[in-house]
Amino acid sequence: MAKATKKQALGRGLSALLKDPSNDIQSAQDKNADKVIGNIVELDIDFIEVNPFQPRTNFNEESLQELASSIKELGIIQPITVRKLDFNSYQLVSGERRFRASKLIGLATIPAYIRIANDQESLEMALVENIQRQDLDPIEIALSYQRLIDEINLTQEQMSERVGKKRSTITNYLRLLKLDPIIQTGMRDGFISMGHGRALIAIEDQAIQLDIYEKILSNKLSVRETEALIRNFNNTQNIEVTPKKDAETENVPKYIKKGITTFSEYFGHKIDVKVSKNGKGKITIPFHSEEDFNRIKKLVQGAK
Repeated sequence: MAKATKKQALGRGLSALLKDPSNDIQSAQDKNADKVIGNIVELDIDFIEVNPFQPRTNFNEESLQELASSIKELGIIQPITVRKLDFNSYQLVSGERRFRASKLIGLATIPAYIRIANDQESLEMALVENIQRQDLDPIEIALSYQRLIDEINLTQEQMSERVGKKRSTITNYLRLLKLDPIIQTGMRDGFISMGHGRALIAIEDQAIQLDIYEKILSNKLSVRETEALIRNFNNTQNIEVTPKKDAETENVPKYIKKGITTFSEYFGHKIDVKVSKNGKGKITIPFHSEEDFNRIKKLVQGAK
């Protein structure tokens, strides 16, 4: 217990050091930099901004509340990592869930490791560290790999070394980004697994991808059953697909055609829109289970 108290006191001492303008540390060569960089420092939570490079985009509110309760009871077991921007100004590199949960319960300070890094280094650290996490969904991981390629100019071989994954594993994740956005949303929301997604990649036509996706949801198909369905289609080209647009659909205004895509991506399902000649219409949102209905209900309530 005395050891923990000593460590906390050290963090407070370093925090006071950082608040002294005469000791403003901007590089690893600055005075007292060795006392701060690599050590745990108690930072004022208001001095920290979120990381614009954060690959995670989904933060489950219920999960955050559970984490906040755990932090309130046990404290923060693993410090966050930040990089120094300016005097009393820091940016998250990793640990945004811990940061958000700490703010929920009104903590004034948070234990943090301080790093000195430029934008590119910060992006790479955030992406690589987050890829290692167990709670990212497959699309978040795929997008992180793609950002390492596009923004850091890493090859798949270099990524394999940085994240400790086989090149074939990285390739499999990247291929998921070829799926229709509605299917990607379904994977992010947990309606289908990465195995379902990998099977669907074998279908190039995204309209047929979506029809099979709807069959997976409505019939609760396993990955093996999905693979068998797709093999049958590839061998016979015989599968029930959505009929081509009828004359009524073809004549809908452009603003509705554009809006259908937006609605479909938001709700994670193909949305049906029917329009009469007088301009009046009806929007149909399908659901496949009580859980799916409640998810859509939350989306509608959240949009208010």
